[in-house]
Amino acid sequence: MIKVGVLGARGRMGREVARVVAEAPDLDLAAEVDLGDARDPLTGCDVVVDFTHPAAVMDNLRWCAEHDLDTVVGTSGFGEDRLDEVQGWLADHQDVRILIVPNFSVGAVLMMRLAAQAARFFPSAEVIEFHHAGKADAPSGTALRTVSLISAARAAAGLGAPPDATTSALPGARGAVVEDVRVHSVRAPGYVAHHEVLFGAPGETLTIRHDSLDRASFLPGVLLAVRQIGSLPAGLTVGLEALLGLD
Repeated sequence: MIKVGVLGARGRMGREVARVVAEAPDLDLAAEVDLGDARDPLTGCDVVVDFTHPAAVMDNLRWCAEHDLDTVVGTSGFGEDRLDEVQGWLADHQDVRILIVPNFSVGAVLMMRLAAQAARFFPSAEVIEFHHAGKADAPSGTALRTVSLISAARAAAGLGAPPDATTSALPGARGAVVEDVRVHSVRAPGYVAHHEVLFGAPGETLTIRHDSLDRASFLPGVLLAVRQIGSLPAGLTVGLEALLGLD
């Protein structure tokens, strides 16, 4: 039995994670912790899953690293600066594994991989992400990860900045620029998590889109991460790709 602790256990995703862990015959829901609770019950766990808030996750991760707890992170808000900070903590805890997953949906992982494959063939690329109105961060972690993969592929292909003749625009009208790629964030009730990558070349366009219509789409990936994190090398891993055999 793998003993699992859930951070953010009373949140939307935390409740779902706690439920599926409790129902799994090979997993033991050993601790449920949320805002205001002591984290001490997590110390007996084999794996901790964090679905909290961008403002809380770094303190949680530091605590887990200091207590030598392997941790699966589904909380958003991880840019390169935060990833570097986590790497710094792990220098003193070299047996700990931290797996940060921008998106647990297998379909979303494939969307990102397909976008990276397509990026070198098109001079233009933009990303649009749609989420529910309660999401705290923008752009989403999935959008940032997608842009990172696209930008790396474009750089390897020797592509420069996408063409854009805009000289007059209201602030924000063209979205945020992340590594030379425009990213647009939509927030409205009714959405769950949706990502669209738009590629353009003379005479043609390519659209790659993934839609999560229910949080159930994330749970198989969460269970995979919980069960397989021990197979990863110690240190920081980003994304489910290695566990899906895509790396």
